[in-house]
Amino acid sequence: MLVTAACGAPSTGSSSTGPIRIGASLPLTGPVADVSKPGHQGYQAWQKKVNDAGGLLNRQVEFVILDDGFDQNTVVANYNKLISQEKVDLLVGTFSSFLNLPASAIAERNGMVYVEPSGGAAEIFERGLKKLFFAQTGTTKDVPDRFVEYIASLPQADRPATAAYPTQNDPSADVAIEIFKQKFEALGIRTVYSENYPPDTTNFDTIASTIAQAKPDLLVHGALETDGVAMIRSLQKVGFSPKFLFQTKAPSSPLTFPSGIGEANTEGIFTTAAWHPDAKNPGNVDFVSAYRTQFGEDPTEDAASSYTAAQVLQAAVEAVGKIDQNAIADWLHANAVPTISGPLAWDERGVPKASMLLVQWQKGQLEVVAPADAVTSTQIVRPKPGWAG
Repeated sequence: MLVTAACGAPSTGSSSTGPIRIGASLPLTGPVADVSKPGHQGYQAWQKKVNDAGGLLNRQVEFVILDDGFDQNTVVANYNKLISQEKVDLLVGTFSSFLNLPASAIAERNGMVYVEPSGGAAEIFERGLKKLFFAQTGTTKDVPDRFVEYIASLPQADRPATAAYPTQNDPSADVAIEIFKQKFEALGIRTVYSENYPPDTTNFDTIASTIAQAKPDLLVHGALETDGVAMIRSLQKVGFSPKFLFQTKAPSSPLTFPSGIGEANTEGIFTTAAWHPDAKNPGNVDFVSAYRTQFGEDPTEDAASSYTAAQVLQAAVEAVGKIDQNAIADWLHANAVPTISGPLAWDERGVPKASMLLVQWQKGQLEVVAPADAVTSTQIVRPKPGWAG
């Protein structure tokens, strides 16, 4: 890790009658500030709901949020400050595997539970941390499952014969893409392109041109945010549209994805999601309605994930009946928590025992197409239409 922190049990910073203070460091400025904003608002939406209902353990909840600018050194310094100087009672996580990797280690070294709303890279959960919990329904390794099942379910004549795998060099993307590649090759789908690109790549014209020359039936793109939009713009520019298009992460943002590529061009694009606004999970309808009232816009998956992380922490604290980091962690390892994202339970690594949703853009909306008990659309668009221009 970039910076180490003193070990030992953390002090409960506030009095037993004052507010319960929950600390987090978020990238409120910098390259992912647009994503962090709804995530921050998700925490605020949970805070309002809890405080309006009388608080947590009959105490009001107060967030202490620091800005890290999407910098690893700063996120480490911030969580050290939240623990040692601000003496917060509880912690919640930040956004991206890039930031949660070092931040979760700081929490662990200080004996504090760390519930992260984002950051599903496999390496985060391979370090033996005992107080780390992921508040989504699957990690990076789970991303391929539903889409691979769908392709495998197609008659042989309807399956793609060839595939291309461009991916950002990031643990949130490239691990999943390698699994996609292995599983599709096992189905007999021949790889015609597989390359990683640096995270600071902004021009995808050359990559798109190379892919177009290879003419894959299936394009599986390991994207995070803006690179997903930029890749599609470059594919439009070179005039290539695959029969099947799956992107990680990027298409799940209803606020930025349609406006970035043109709403008509979203049709038929697949991704996975940990949450959907129309899911019938307990409290989800109320969350969506309250969020719209509070912020004047629809919640994103990032907003729902931070709300879910706070729900997880709330359930454990209420069950334990006090701020006791060891008891909270033990309870979470032994129990399932109903959330707006569905029921969550964890293995010894903090990995959720759940599965992600396969979603597809249809007529300007993200629709759940698998699993069967969660679908919002019984139809799947196939093949993907050509670009609308």
